[in-house]
Amino acid sequence: MELAKIENKIKRSNLLKASLLTALPLVVGGLSAAIAGDMSQKDYAQPPLSPPAWVFPVVWTVLYLTMGFASYLVYRDCDYILNDAMKCFFCQLFVNFCWSIVFFRFEFYTAAAVVLLALLLLTVGTTAQFYTVNKTAGKLMIPYIAWLVFALYLNVGVSVLNL
Repeated sequence: MELAKIENKIKRSNLLKASLLTALPLVVGGLSAAIAGDMSQKDYAQPPLSPPAWVFPVVWTVLYLTMGFASYLVYRDCDYILNDAMKCFFCQLFVNFCWSIVFFRFEFYTAAAVVLLALLLLTVGTTAQFYTVNKTAGKLMIPYIAWLVFALYLNVGVSVLNL
């Protein structure tokens, strides 16, 4: 009977950890958005292929959830909590936090493109690290990389068109 109680506690603990790590990017993204202020598409020229404004929160929500769950898979499969893969993850999450503030709050479009390029490189590194720990976690990061490439195109386009 005691073994069943212990197993139940472990399962609840794992569910809590999965929930917290999955939600962490949403919280970071929400905090960044709050600091960035008005994130609507302002009066700046946009490059071709710019999606409507409603697409961005939908895509970011899905990406934040998948990258958060990927971080849980890596956390779960590692022997120690702050491994290299998780360090990379937290670094890219911090740079992700900074991007919208640089772009929307300060409207430094060229600087934001540089931040986004750094984010892309960090995310590729994070994905490689995740893949070595848990292949599914690495694969869950691929849509995020694809979106960052597209976001970099949009950011550079805004920067060039609004010099």
